[in-house]
Amino acid sequence: MRSSSPPAAEAVQAPEAGDPSPVRRGRRWQHWERWTQWLFVAPAAAYLLLFFGYPVVQNLVMSFQRYTVTTFYTGDAPFVGLENYAAVLSSSTFPRTLLTTAVFTAGSVLGQFAVGLALALFFRRRFPLGGVLRSLLLLPWLLPLVASGTTWKWMLDPDTGVVNAVLRGLHLSPSGVPWLTGTSQALLSVVLVNTWVGVPFNTAILYGGLRDIPPHLYEAAELDGAGPLASFRHITWPLLRPVARVVLVLGVVYTVKVLDIILVVTGGGPAGATETIATQSYELSFRQFDFGRGAALGNLLIVLSLLFAVLHLRADRRARADRHARAVRPSGRAARWPTGE
Repeated sequence: MRSSSPPAAEAVQAPEAGDPSPVRRGRRWQHWERWTQWLFVAPAAAYLLLFFGYPVVQNLVMSFQRYTVTTFYTGDAPFVGLENYAAVLSSSTFPRTLLTTAVFTAGSVLGQFAVGLALALFFRRRFPLGGVLRSLLLLPWLLPLVASGTTWKWMLDPDTGVVNAVLRGLHLSPSGVPWLTGTSQALLSVVLVNTWVGVPFNTAILYGGLRDIPPHLYEAAELDGAGPLASFRHITWPLLRPVARVVLVLGVVYTVKVLDIILVVTGGGPAGATETIATQSYELSFRQFDFGRGAALGNLLIVLSLLFAVLHLRADRRARADRHARAVRPSGRAARWPTGE
């Protein structure tokens, strides 16, 4: 009996002449998808190139030129090679400026991290209005630095400041403390102000890192008889170390170029006691109008920031390798307790 259905070979219809094959359609789709991705990235890339890339390149070129006010009128900026770098590095004020920058950066970063970690551990516990207090803690970080610096300058004023008024009222310092006029007290003042500004950022990042630690680890440690210090040493700090490393590196990169706080509070004084590389670069560029030497100092700040970033990347790569090596025991089974680096 003959079947009414057509043979299998006849059932398969050949593609029409204008119909592209599935492979060609897939390639065309990938092509358009790639172009669409570039269209989304293009505005951000153009913004970075225009407002970050071009200034950095221009600053680098300017550091090799004798660029002054007359250059804006004549357009003549002679090439001087490394003369600007040699001038700023051999300056009599550069060693003191470098030391001040190191002290200001180290004091601010350590102060911000210590206070931020303490507040993050405090806010990890649930209590009424905890969320409101965490929100209010972000206010110092959200305020304009000029407004914060002006307020602190008024508070630390040796004669009419509220800080000295409180100290006199408590009979702790009858004559007051020269917060802004003493050569040693002025540096401490700008460190304290910058610490106050940076604490909210450290607290927010470290608090997020603490929330990622599994609670059952603390429950197991408590059952084993571990106290708060032992839990912090063996659980909190090892697992928080990657976040802490990022916070410290970002703190160094941000602090080494701080300009607003120092200019508003002390202006680099008294007698250059609070003058850092950033303020000296500003002084050379916008007060002495020696843009070439100011650009050279600015490039030194960029190099310092890149150096810390490279050190962070190398340390992070080494920590990942060590963590991977310790994650698996010689028996081939995964370790029971996770450790962070």
